[in-house]
This record gives sequence, C-alpha cells and structure tokens, in this order.
Amino acid sequence: MHALVERLYPLCRSITGDGVRATLAIVDEYIPLRMHEVPTGTEVLDWTVPREWNIRDAYIADATGRRVVDFAASSLHVLGYSVPVSATMPLAELRPHLHTLPGQPSLVPYRTSYWKPDWGFCLSQETLDAMPDGEYEVRIDSTLADGHLTYAEHVVPGQVAEEVIVSCHVCHPSLANDNLAGVAVAVFLARALAERTPHYTYRFLFAPGTIGAITWLARNAERIDRVEHGLVLACAGDRGSLTYKRSRRGDAEIDRVLRHVLETSGRPHRITEFTPYGYDERQFCSPGFDLGVGSLSRTPYAGYPEYHTSGDDPDFVCPTALEDTLAVCREAFSVLDRNRRYVNLSPYGEPQLGRRGLYDALGGRSDAKEAQMAMLWVLSLADGEHGLLDVAERSGLPFDTVAAAAGALHGAGLVKA
Repeated sequence: MHALVERLYPLCRSITGDGVRATLAIVDEYIPLRMHEVPTGTEVLDWTVPREWNIRDAYIADATGRRVVDFAASSLHVLGYSVPVSATMPLAELRPHLHTLPGQPSLVPYRTSYWKPDWGFCLSQETLDAMPDGEYEVRIDSTLADGHLTYAEHVVPGQVAEEVIVSCHVCHPSLANDNLAGVAVAVFLARALAERTPHYTYRFLFAPGTIGAITWLARNAERIDRVEHGLVLACAGDRGSLTYKRSRRGDAEIDRVLRHVLETSGRPHRITEFTPYGYDERQFCSPGFDLGVGSLSRTPYAGYPEYHTSGDDPDFVCPTALEDTLAVCREAFSVLDRNRRYVNLSPYGEPQLGRRGLYDALGGRSDAKEAQMAMLWVLSLADGEHGLLDVAERSGLPFDTVAAAAGALHGAGLVKA
C-alpha cells in the first residue's frame, strides 16, 4: 500500500484532467476499473460538470532565469485550476497571486480555484521572504477547456445484488494521506474481498471529491435503491488513532458495525457524529438520498498540522497505520456480510441441544461456556427481527462466536435465515 502511495504521489491531480486519468490507469494495474467520462456542461443534480483543466509546466523565474518556484518540483506549487499566464511583472504586482503559510513557514500550502477563473502560485513563506524586489518571469502553461470529468468503478460481485459503496477521492495533487492513503486502502480492500465471494456486492468508487460523488449519484438514480451500506475512506495512513464518523441517520447498520468492531478490538479510536462538512459522506447522506454511509479515517480532515500542505508527503504516511485501517475495514465488512436475521424453528421452550450433538461439538473447547451461551442467545433472539449484531451487542459476546453459534444451529435445523 505504501509503495502505491509513493508511486501516485508525484502526479498532478485535480477534479478533472489527465492527472486523474493517469492515477486511475495505475490503479487499474492493481484492480480492473471501469472508466467513465462525463462531458463538460452535463447537468448533475444542482451542479454542472466544469471545464477540464490540464497543466504542462509553470514557474516563477528571477532576473537570472533561475526558477524560484517550479511546478516540476511539486504539483502543489500551482493554484489548482489556474488559467494560463505568460508575463513579466514586479514582485509587488505578483504578491496578490502568491499563497503561503506564515505560521508554517517551511511548508507549501494546497490551494484551488475551481469555480472562479484565477491564477496563482503556492510557495513556502521562507521562499517568499528570500525573493528580492525586482522583475519576475511568470508562466503557467495550462489549458481550461471543454472536456470531461473522469471517475472509475470497480465491482466485487456478491451473492446478492444489494450493494455496499466504498468511496475515495482522487482529486488532490501531491498529498499522500489526503487522500492517496484512502485510495491505497480501497485498492487492497477490493483485492481482499475478491479472495472470497462476499454476501453483498461491493462497488468501489474512485472519483474527484464533491463533484465526482454528485456526478455518480446523478448518473445512477436507478441503482440508489440497491445501496444498503457505504463507507468513505479518507486520511487513512497517518499515525493517529482511527476515527469513525457516523452517517446522517446515526443508527445505520454500518454505524453499528464500525462501533462494534472498534470497541471490541481494543484499538484506541473515536466515534463522531455526522456533520454536513467533510468528504463525500455528505453527498451520499444528503436528505434526498439519506444513504447509510459513514466515513473512516485516522486523524480527521484539518486535524493535523500537515493537512493540505507539502508536509503531507509519503513519509507522513505510516505503513502500519495503512495496515491497521485495512484490517478494520476487513473486520467491519466481515461482520456486515454475516449479520443475518434468523428465525427459531423450535421456539416453544428451549430445544434440546444435547441430542443434536451441539454440546458434544463444544467438547474440549476453551470457550465452550461462551459458545454455549451464544447458542442460547441466538435461539432467544431468532425472531426474524434481530440480527446477529443485535445478539452480540445484547449478550456482550464476540460477533465471531455468535456467528459460529448461528451456523451450528442452522446446520442442526434449529434456525433458518
């Protein structure tokens, strides 16, 4: 996963353009993607697909021709969606187009101007302070023209048509945790799910933030009713503890599953309530759709000093943190896939487990008592209304133990799904 982050890091991404295509082409080497190109001007809900932006080169050069700021060194150096510029001007005239972080003088900020034509450069405050008054050559070799918005999907087929959406954004330039870490976890999660046949169908979305999710929702109206659950992956690789942000509903099944997995794992974590600000969970949870989609990250957006700066580089992303985020996703979807409701086929009194060999099957197990209690709890709550997660939460037993008990009872003909 970390190697994938490093490979994608140099590419200049935005909400449209060849940088997004190049990113998706690399992801396609790991998991097959279905690419979608949506033309400029297409109406998508209350938005319109913008013009496509591409950039080849950009720099600020001093009187000697030395590039003081160079897009070739980092894609962060240019204000995203900058219109083309070719001029020579004094520093005083250039200053309004320069973006720095005075409080973090060694870092380069990430800035964009998607919806208002503008141009500019991002640089460290230290670089700006070292620029003497004088004339500077300013060049941005970019195009902003009719084209397409690009996004991609990967589907892991399941046993049922109902879907789980896993979404990550691919619009940020050289920012490793936000959100190449999310992309990397999504890729390897898809590969892990494909090793078995999951219950649900899992649809992975690789799209630019906000406008990409809105475009997908606008183009998939007939599919929305199939979406049972969803998870947005973002900031998945820093050294902070895991944070789960609930869906707008607050009690969606995915909310309960993530809470259960995080609480029973013993991992340090936080669970936060939904707010209509953040990543694309706010699009999926908008009131017209109201999907059960939460968001999993480590340190949330804007919660670490390196956020949206050049400090968010591959060294900031920790391989063990990526591994931990992936593990939680795998555990959560394993619970989600097995969270069935059962009906007790012998509901009048407690069925005799011994003569069905169910107690014998527990012989010698170190958790025999726990497994026996799990069988009794499943039988008690197998009324067609309670799922196995309800059983685990109410009994305080591990979900895996409850699921194994349900499987044994099903095999003995005492319950049916």
